[in-house]
Amino acid sequence: GPLSERRLMDVRLGELPAWLATCNFSPQGLLGGAQKAWNSYYDKYINVKRGGPAGISMLLAGYCLLSYGWNYQHISK
Repeated sequence: GPLSERRLMDVRLGELPAWLATCNFSPQGLLGGAQKAWNSYYDKYINVKRGGPAGISMLLAGYCLLSYGWNYQHISK
């Protein structure tokens, strides 16, 4: 398909600059991309018929690591 409709994982390394040039980096475009990523994550890990606690625990683990990284300077002293 067209380069602008491909996902990042489907783009070859040589096509990456052209693919980035087709992306929408306006605030509305970035917000739409974040919403699309969240919906994809939610559908894959949380909103499944036979899902377990894996999706929510992965989200919480990511939050813990991010919080630790932000507070590392304060914690290490």
